[in-house]
Amino acid sequence: QVQLVESGGGLVQPGGSLRLSCAASGTIFSIYAMGWYRQAPGKQRELVATITSDGSTNYRDSVKGRFTISRDNAKNTVYLQMNSLEPEDTAVYYCNADAMNWSFTRGNYWGQGTQVTVSS
Repeated sequence: QVQLVESGGGLVQPGGSLRLSCAASGTIFSIYAMGWYRQAPGKQRELVATITSDGSTNYRDSVKGRFTISRDNAKNTVYLQMNSLEPEDTAVYYCNADAMNWSFTRGNYWGQGTQVTVSS
């Protein structure tokens, strides 16, 4: 099994910054794409950013130029640096990984989520 544990959420004022981290552990054979999604109250979960194993990235338009996704393959960890935060960024942020375990079973895994609140 593959477990994802997020950290780094919290309360920040508009214009501030936060850095989220997500570490994968367990019976990992290989991790392909990793990403961050978010879900605000009353809304559907939406993609924020993804990164492939070779470093190719993709962002939703509203965070381009403000958020940066990166990963450390040696540590099986993905990061999300969030700058110039806006109240609209308030949501629970979830880590996601497309991974294969030692049984060569490929699956899609989710973390438990971390709350990000942008408010003055």
